[in-house]
Amino acid sequence: MSESKNVAGMPAEEFRKAGHELIDWIACYLADIRDYPVLPSVQPGEIAARLPVSGPERGESMDAILEDFRNVILPGVTHWNHPRFHAYFSISGSAPGILAESLAAALNVNAMLWKTCPSATELEQVVLGWLREWVGLPKEFFGIVYDTASISTTHAIAAAREQAAPEARLEGTPAGLVMYTSEQAHNSVDKAAIALGIGHRNVRKVPVDESFRMRPEALRQMVEQDLVGGKKPFCVVATAGTTSTTSIDPAPPIADIAEQHGLWLHIDGAYGGTAAIVPEFRHVLAGAERADSIVINPHKWLFTPVDFSAFYTRRPEVLRRAFSLAAEYLKTSEDSRAVNLMDYGLQLGRRFRALKLWFILRYFGRQRVVEILRSHIGWAHEFASWVEADPRFELAAPVPLSVVCFRYRGSNQQNQRLLEAINASGQAFLSHTVLNGRFVLRMAVGNVGTRRDDIELVWSLVQARAAVLES
Repeated sequence: MSESKNVAGMPAEEFRKAGHELIDWIACYLADIRDYPVLPSVQPGEIAARLPVSGPERGESMDAILEDFRNVILPGVTHWNHPRFHAYFSISGSAPGILAESLAAALNVNAMLWKTCPSATELEQVVLGWLREWVGLPKEFFGIVYDTASISTTHAIAAAREQAAPEARLEGTPAGLVMYTSEQAHNSVDKAAIALGIGHRNVRKVPVDESFRMRPEALRQMVEQDLVGGKKPFCVVATAGTTSTTSIDPAPPIADIAEQHGLWLHIDGAYGGTAAIVPEFRHVLAGAERADSIVINPHKWLFTPVDFSAFYTRRPEVLRRAFSLAAEYLKTSEDSRAVNLMDYGLQLGRRFRALKLWFILRYFGRQRVVEILRSHIGWAHEFASWVEADPRFELAAPVPLSVVCFRYRGSNQQNQRLLEAINASGQAFLSHTVLNGRFVLRMAVGNVGTRRDDIELVWSLVQARAAVLES
C-alpha cells in the first residue's frame, strides 16, 4: 500500500503512527497499571468542565486528541482493569481480547444475518459451543451472544412469556402472569418484568436460607398459593452466584417445581457459571442441564473486554418465535443451516463479539483458564481465613467462589467509614452490600492480572484503616 493513500478517512502514514503509539501506550498502561489509583479523586462535573461545550468546527490532530486523553480523560477513569479492582465483580480485559477488539472495530461488520457476515455468525456458534462444552452443558443448548446479562435475562423472560401466553405477541401481556426469583436476585429480573409488561408487583421474591440461597419449599408454597388465587405462574429465575454474596440457588429441586408446574426455568450464571470450567466447581451448574435457559458472562470472569454475555437455551424455537419479525429487505433464502441471529433477539445491529472470546479461549486454553480461576478462588478463601483469624472482623456470608463478604465488628457507620478510607487510598477499590440489615464490605477477586501479593496488600490496607477507626 502506498503511504500517500488514505485508510478509513486518515492518511495511512498518520494511521500507522497513531496505531503504534496507541499500542505502545496500552502495553505500558497494562504493565504499569498498579501505579494508577484504582478510584479517581475527582468531583462530579470536574471532567466535563475541562472539555469544550461545543465540538470543533475543524478537525484536530491525533496528537492533540491523545494528549487530551492522557491529561483530561485518564485522571477521571475508574480503572476496572486494575488488578486491585475488587468491587462489584472483578473483571478484566486480557491482551488477546484487546487485540481482537481492534480487529473487530476494523472489520466493523454487522452480524444480523448469516449473509451479512458468515464468519461472524458461524464463529459465534462455534465459540459458544466451546464454552458450553467447557462448563458442562449439553449439546442441545443453542447459544447466542448479547451484550449483558440484564439483556439476556430479559430475553429469557420474554421467551417464557411466549411459551406461557403466545397471544402476548399480538395482544400484549395478559393479566395474571406471575414469576419468581429470590430475594438476592439481580434487579435486572425486576427491570425485565417492568419492560415486558409483567408488572413489578407480579415478581414474587422467594425467601432465602441462612446462606442466602433460594428456599425451594418456599417457592413451592408461593406457586401453589398463586394457583389457588387464580394467577398464572410462568417463570422462575434462579441464580448461580448472586451479586451480593455469590450464593448458589439449589437448581435441582427448583427444576422439579418448574417442571411440575410448567414454569420456564432461567438460571442467571452471569458470574458464577464460569466457575464450572474448573472440575471441582462443576457443581455450581448442577441441575442447569434441566433449565430452559442460562446466561454466563465471559466479560465478568473470563478475561473478555466488556461487553459479552453468552445466552443458552434448550428451546431456541420459542426464543425465535418471540422475536422473529423480518422486514422484506431482511428476508433471505439461504440453506436452512444458515442461522440469522437477528431472529433471536431485539437487536438488529450485532457486533463481531465472538472474535474476542475466540482469541481468548485459543490463547489461554482450557488448562490455563482452569489454573487462573482456581487461583482466584483460592486467594479469596485465603482472604476469608485472614478475616476469620482477626477478632476485629467477621465473615458475613459463606464464600463459595471468589467473593468475600466481611465486616468490621462495629456499627454500620464504622464499616462505611472503613470502606471509604480503603477506597480513598487509591490502592484498592472494594464495594459493599447490606445483609440482614448490616453494612458489609465485598472483596471480589477475578482480574487476570491479580497476584497473591495484591491480595495481601489489600488485607494489610484493611487492617491499617481499621486501626485508625479504633484510635
